[in-house]
Amino acid sequence: MKLGLQLGYWAAQPPVGHADLVAAAERAGFDSIFTAEAWGSDAYTPLAWLGSSTSRVRLGTSVLQLSARTPTACAMAALTLDHLSGGRHIVGLGVSGPQVVEGWYGQKFAKPLGRTREYIDIMRQVWAREAPVTSPGPHYPLPYNGDGASGLGKPLKPITHPLRADIPVMLGAEGPKNVALAAEIADGWLPLFYTPRMADTYNAWLDEGFARPGARRSREDFEIIATAQIVITDDRAATYAAIKPFLALYMGGMGSEDTNFHAEVYRRMGYSDVVDEVTKLFRSDRKEEAAQIIPDAVVEDSAIVGDLDHVREQIKVWESSGVTTMLVSPRTVEEINQLAGLIS
Repeated sequence: MKLGLQLGYWAAQPPVGHADLVAAAERAGFDSIFTAEAWGSDAYTPLAWLGSSTSRVRLGTSVLQLSARTPTACAMAALTLDHLSGGRHIVGLGVSGPQVVEGWYGQKFAKPLGRTREYIDIMRQVWAREAPVTSPGPHYPLPYNGDGASGLGKPLKPITHPLRADIPVMLGAEGPKNVALAAEIADGWLPLFYTPRMADTYNAWLDEGFARPGARRSREDFEIIATAQIVITDDRAATYAAIKPFLALYMGGMGSEDTNFHAEVYRRMGYSDVVDEVTKLFRSDRKEEAAQIIPDAVVEDSAIVGDLDHVREQIKVWESSGVTTMLVSPRTVEEINQLAGLIS
């Protein structure tokens, strides 16, 4: 089992202390650090800034939103950071949802699986640098010859030769079709709400992708970097109470009332009634009540909360379920060192 440090995206103001956490994570033997983006801070700028003070940890995004950049723009950013870091970059991608894609980026959300496949193909053409980059579309045609085109578009190779011709790409996927796609075309999977209890279900989705003709990886060399809330404490009740507002936001407030991919994850876990009630309360501006009705079992399904012995045993459970890296969010240097000690 490896550990990754999830720094996430910024809230209303830039975070304080991330440089100290990154330095501590590298000293403690963490495998990677990750940044994220929503509709505020971007993922690449802080990753490059913080990564510049490191020499060993891998630098990942969990996740970049496809609609934030064209495939070639994303490939350019990735090859640049890969050079600057000496080949330590991991590209983590996700489609987000229609509310963000159409409301923030002004792009079409339709056909997310097809867009993802085409997007990654174009990026890999850029990095391979074997020929000018082209794509027949329909989502990202290169050269562009659609409405309003000048007809002067020319297939191009990147001016800069990539350090690596094959930068790892991982998908932030939640539904069965997207998880299978990750197993088919990507180098890893970045689940947000993972529960070892559903390992057999996840493995069935992954196996469908591994079995497809031309699949890029097999189970033996495929990474599963799962977000894991780990809290070492003797006061489980207080920690559960602190986590529940976060779950209520993702269950009831992310996306629209009838299109929320995070809520669907919890429905697949068997919590449809909880999701319905949380959504109803959250969207009635009764957010505290929405959090309070979430049972402790829902928290326990995708988080590890307890004393050192309990946490150590649960890490083994996650590892045996197929997780290769636990992506954690400790808030202090002491917590980083404590977690590192549990897997050493």
